[in-house]
Amino acid sequence: MSESAGNGESSGGVAGAGQDAEADNEPPHQEPPLLEGGGLEVEDNSEDGVPSCAKRPRMSEDEQGVELVAKPDKMHDETPAAADLLQEEPAQPAQRTVEPLQCEDDGRAGEEVPASGGGEEECHQNGNGEHDPPLGEGEAEVEEEHNGNRSADSPSEGQRLGLDFTQNPQMLTGSWTEYSNFPENYLKGCKWAPDGSCILTNSADNVLRVYNIPPEIYSYNWDLLPEMSPVLRMAEGDTIYDYCWYPKMNSLDADTCFLASSSRDNPVHVWDAFYGEVRASFRPYNHLDELTAAHSLCFSPDGTQLYCGFDKTVRVFYTERPGRDCEERPTVVKKQGQSGIISCFGFSPCQSVYACGSYSRCAGLYSCQDGTLLALLPTRHHGGLTHLLFSPDGNYLYTGGRKDPEILCWDLREPGKVVFSLKRNVATNQRIYFDLDQSGKYLLSGDTEGIVSVWDTQTAPPDGNEELLQPQLRFQAHWDCTNGISMHPFMPLLATSSGQRQFPWPSESEGDSASEGEGGESVMSPQETRQDNAMTLWWAGPLAPPAEGNQEQSTEVVEA
Repeated sequence: MSESAGNGESSGGVAGAGQDAEADNEPPHQEPPLLEGGGLEVEDNSEDGVPSCAKRPRMSEDEQGVELVAKPDKMHDETPAAADLLQEEPAQPAQRTVEPLQCEDDGRAGEEVPASGGGEEECHQNGNGEHDPPLGEGEAEVEEEHNGNRSADSPSEGQRLGLDFTQNPQMLTGSWTEYSNFPENYLKGCKWAPDGSCILTNSADNVLRVYNIPPEIYSYNWDLLPEMSPVLRMAEGDTIYDYCWYPKMNSLDADTCFLASSSRDNPVHVWDAFYGEVRASFRPYNHLDELTAAHSLCFSPDGTQLYCGFDKTVRVFYTERPGRDCEERPTVVKKQGQSGIISCFGFSPCQSVYACGSYSRCAGLYSCQDGTLLALLPTRHHGGLTHLLFSPDGNYLYTGGRKDPEILCWDLREPGKVVFSLKRNVATNQRIYFDLDQSGKYLLSGDTEGIVSVWDTQTAPPDGNEELLQPQLRFQAHWDCTNGISMHPFMPLLATSSGQRQFPWPSESEGDSASEGEGGESVMSPQETRQDNAMTLWWAGPLAPPAEGNQEQSTEVVEA
């Protein structure tokens, strides 16, 4: 894989960037082979159920240096049909109605969700009642393997997705040398692109890196997998607070390939995902007309707005209008509401509602239209919220906090009711992500000990009584904190990231006799033995025949 890099200095977008990364003008991706009608070329590999060609984006030279951030009209009208394979297009939240859920064996079926609009489009169903959109041109050939961004609760849908958590995921490859050149360069999460073509990481050196999927993964040639190298580097000037992909990102349409990041003492930057240059900036100012940094970021599902979290305030920018103009939505009005720094966002897939988590240990539900507070969930967490997710049916909200051992599942049809809790070990203030598969069946999370736990959320008690849900599978993914986990949109691939800030132990001081073993040999600190800064890819589907002989190399199981 060719390696290219970019930073803010090359484009004049970041002032005082502290990282010197090389830049060139070559696109970091390769052009994919196309079928007639615009679809991606996919080999017939019915035995493995996995396409054997890597998907790569294309672009033209005249698109370099685009100042505007996005062109949604072009995305709807000109995006090739192959993009429909990778993600289902979310409709405007306010125009969706929700049918009663048809859940399987979870005791939560038949309950209606209030509709927020009068449209005829229906939300994803979480069971046998799913409504599949008609196939677009070029989709029929790969619909069995690629069923991206659709509900997959029924057995047939689950088989298409290919997830198999009856056994340990198998480690495929990763990137670790990239993070060894900088002292304590631990990672801070990883996120798949919405179309599944690449993955984005954040690390302590304030550099965002983009990796392509190794093409050998598609053909099960896992013995030949090399270590991954980033095809793009984007250096921020200071500590990165948050980052997110544009939700309509499609690597066949260069105008949609961008991401947003926020860092300390800097405006929100929008990065071009082909060249690593800053396309645009959003500059939030406080009441003293001073530039202030956003603590959290999230695009609206249709991509037209960018939500930014601040202390007791949410600012909403319009994606096509960079600059300082924004809508301010205070979360505390007349001393009532959600206090604290807004630390994370989530949007309901079915309703015109978004959720905000804050460091005040609570979550609030707000209207997308005007930011009206709809409900404030009780304060049940022991630490400030760092991550939250809606279930695909929109009925449940999962929340997790820092220095908090629980992930809580809230029933939004009865705000304030906790359906069940999930235990994980979170002993630091670090943001530790968790993720749901496309069906909402499996929830995965790492912890500060490097262990990844997999829960089957459909095994919740049918009577709805709150209780602790036991994990279906636990395995040692890293020897240090597993802080990031992300599930591929349509393939049984997991990405994990690891590392945390290390503090020296007293035994490491010079002349300390406790640091020497027998014969005067130095004894390595436990912290040193557990340091592991890496991004790793895992296969979580059925093993193909070439890989069956390597099952002994699968990761160690941790007794629950």
